Amino acid sequence: MEDLAEKKHDLGADVLKIALTNTAPTAATDTGLASITQIAGAYGYTTGGTTSTISSSAQTSGTYKLTLADVTFTASGGAMGPFRYAVLYNDTAASDQLIAYWDYGSSITLADTETFTVDFNSSTGVLTLA
Repeated sequence: MEDLAEKKHDLGADVLKIALTNTAPTAATDTGLASITQIAGAYGYTTGGTTSTISSSAQTSGTYKLTLADVTFTASGGAMGPFRYAVLYNDTAASDQLIAYWDYGSSITLADTETFTVDFNSSTGVLTLA
């Protein structure tokens, strides 16, 4: 919230990415991408994650909603992971500020050619502000 208040995010124009980690981010200490431990950049995962396309960034009747296209990771040439958390961050911001993360409940390892989709709900959006 502080990053929004201090103009570090332009959610309608900045480059937003999803990074994968097997360690839970902590709000008090993990503020930028450098503070989390990503999975190894290999076998289909690129260090720094994958860009998510902004589908919509708009407000209606005083409620703002950010909607992103789903992001799919595909293991290639070997196993990807393990990872448990998908982390949304702002790649345009100077310190790659973290925005949100999703906990998938247990560690996931993708075998060669398997896919994993970070499925963003298109009707409720990734986040809403009112």
